[in-house]
Amino acid sequence: MSQFDTEGDLNLSQNRRQWAAENIDAPTRRLLEEDARCFLHQSLSTPCLNVIKSASGSGFEDTAGRRYLDFHGNNVHTVGFGHPKVIAAIKEQLDQLTFCTRRYTCEPAIRFAEKLIEIAPPGLDRVLLAPGGTTAISTALKLARVATGRFKFVSMWDSFHGASLDAISVGGEAIFRRDIGPLLPGCEHVPPADNRHCPFKCGASCSLACADYVEYVLEKEGDVAAIIGETIRSIPFIPPPEYWKRIRAACDKHGALLILDEIPMGLGRTGRMFACQHYEVTPDILVLGKGLGGGIFPLAAVLCRGAMNSSPHTAMGHYTHEKNPVACAAGLATLQVIEEEGLVEHARVLGEYTMDRLRTMAQRHPLIGDIRGLGLILGVELLKDGFTLTPAADEAERVMYAALRGGLNFKVTKGNILTLTPALTLTQAEMDQALAILERAIDSVETRGK
Repeated sequence: MSQFDTEGDLNLSQNRRQWAAENIDAPTRRLLEEDARCFLHQSLSTPCLNVIKSASGSGFEDTAGRRYLDFHGNNVHTVGFGHPKVIAAIKEQLDQLTFCTRRYTCEPAIRFAEKLIEIAPPGLDRVLLAPGGTTAISTALKLARVATGRFKFVSMWDSFHGASLDAISVGGEAIFRRDIGPLLPGCEHVPPADNRHCPFKCGASCSLACADYVEYVLEKEGDVAAIIGETIRSIPFIPPPEYWKRIRAACDKHGALLILDEIPMGLGRTGRMFACQHYEVTPDILVLGKGLGGGIFPLAAVLCRGAMNSSPHTAMGHYTHEKNPVACAAGLATLQVIEEEGLVEHARVLGEYTMDRLRTMAQRHPLIGDIRGLGLILGVELLKDGFTLTPAADEAERVMYAALRGGLNFKVTKGNILTLTPALTLTQAEMDQALAILERAIDSVETRGK
């Protein structure tokens, strides 16, 4: 498996070992060794990189006392880390009701669901809650099967929808699928909307052949329950404006549902409350998660059309913590913070400012091959040269560790794309600080390579 097949940076490289030798002190090293003795080792996480002591606002502090701006955050830091309004809501709820036994409901769950329906794209007026994004994807898949009476799904290669067996079956990353099979039957995969690696050779003059191929598969299969895709891939890959409209039309034509996974991209990150609003498309099922619990509670939601509320005989989710009152209080407070602090518009404005800054930076640095983004999901693709489009993978990793030395945390996806996803509460001054760190890191790697 190549590092270009992964959505994150691998954790066993020489660059990482060198960084650790220079930056991890003895007390931190002991904690990391204790962690490694306790937890099952797996790619992308354990053994761990460092130890976090505290987190607040747009960043965190490690046990050595170094502060980092966090442009990774697993996309849970939508309203920043430890937002005081979210914490206050949690504390208040803890004094009233800490758990809601299944078969019962509670007012925090009702108010949270009402708020989700209020802000959702019109027509999505039913909700199921789940304790995490992967479980919400599982619910969405079951819901689509029951609603259509079909069992097949079409999804995209390179996609990520979670790490459970059904989620990796519709997902398309080798690092999650390898040695795990057999997987869920009926899962077909098609090429994603990625003009940089388009198998149809569309290039700059995109003909949306990838969307047409989805319809071709729908027509040939004939009994697909749903298309499931990430509205915007968090690498990021940003589909052309007509992409989802064409797939929405194909679903309608062939009787398939459209499931859009906005677990990392929903709730304002793209400069709209939901990424699908950029494409003027409403899915049949919309899945949310990551930052929904305020970066504190694991919380996810499945929103669907009211017409799909037709199978009371089947348990779609029925999770123990489905209507956890403390999680729902955190979720409601998070949605209120997003609205009250104008974070959606802030993400749009700051994202445009940052794209301009990154484009200017690219003119100074030959290592930068492409800049792309929407709102505060941003990608800087590093290439060895702009003619062969050869990925600069080792250079990207060295840039990442150089940035860590300067106090900026982000992840590398697909081996050579610096993926920048800051908290939506980030200030322009903090963005300027982060971009200065990033440029120094790129400059140091370019200078070393001369």
